[in-house]
Amino acid sequence: MLIALCSVKGSPGVTTLAVALAMTWPHAESMRRLVAEVDPSGGDLAMRFGLPAAPGLVSLAAAARRTRDPAVVWDHTQVLPGGARALVAPPGGTHARATLSTLVTASDGPLLPVVARDAGVVVFADCGRVDPGSPAEAIARHADALVLVSGAQSDDLAHAAARLEELARWTPRPGLLLTGDGYPTVDIERELGIPAIGRLPHDPATAATLTGHRQPMARRRSNNGGLARHATAVARTLAGPATPIASPPATTPAGVPGIPAQQVRRPGGVLITPPSNGPQPASAPPQARNPRHNGHQPSPAGKEPRA
Repeated sequence: MLIALCSVKGSPGVTTLAVALAMTWPHAESMRRLVAEVDPSGGDLAMRFGLPAAPGLVSLAAAARRTRDPAVVWDHTQVLPGGARALVAPPGGTHARATLSTLVTASDGPLLPVVARDAGVVVFADCGRVDPGSPAEAIARHADALVLVSGAQSDDLAHAAARLEELARWTPRPGLLLTGDGYPTVDIERELGIPAIGRLPHDPATAATLTGHRQPMARRRSNNGGLARHATAVARTLAGPATPIASPPATTPAGVPGIPAQQVRRPGGVLITPPSNGPQPASAPPQARNPRHNGHQPSPAGKEPRA
């Protein structure tokens, strides 16, 4: 199974999410889990976990010139805490983009989707920010499921709405995952016309642990954001069956400023949705009210670790 994780603005925690899903994936002990850094802006995992630069994406690109055997991918991975493997990318954007472009332009296509077809294998492709022309698009288009990670503030949502229809066409299972503080989940779902598969809270202590960083013990004890718990719920949703999209509502209330209702289009295909009896997306509490914005005003933006 290939799961592509991406954003369209800023750094909402895509890399952190990829690692969290690999660590919390159902029946992880019987699965081969691979976190692949295919972000053309460069990788972070080597620095975060103190891993060497090689083996990784660069050495795989060199090996792929000699053989197109998909099994070669595993020879260029390294072990992460929890037993998952990582295909690390170089930190520099220029080097990473050139290497990734080499890998995805082979005549028989990129290797990662082929690896992900094997039974008992799940690949989490950290595509980073998928700007138009990103070489990661070639991998995302082969994904079994694509998760668009977005913040919940007006500017984040405006960018997500502008690309939602396009990204939904890349995969049979598109999904929207919200992060941090901002508008309530129910308002965002109503405005964009699709349900969110979850919402990750602002939990810097757990995020730091998941990405190889350390924080003072006092701060760790005081934080109870529940990132691991929410990531576990998202992993179960992604591992489960897809649900067909219901018919769009007749009217779309303009509940989120910055997203003109007439520009929102409901994506086609099959959407990843939380099970009806499972964990529901958390809503950020509307702490302030403003009648000019239909009764809602975003709470202060939470900052996710750079992904």
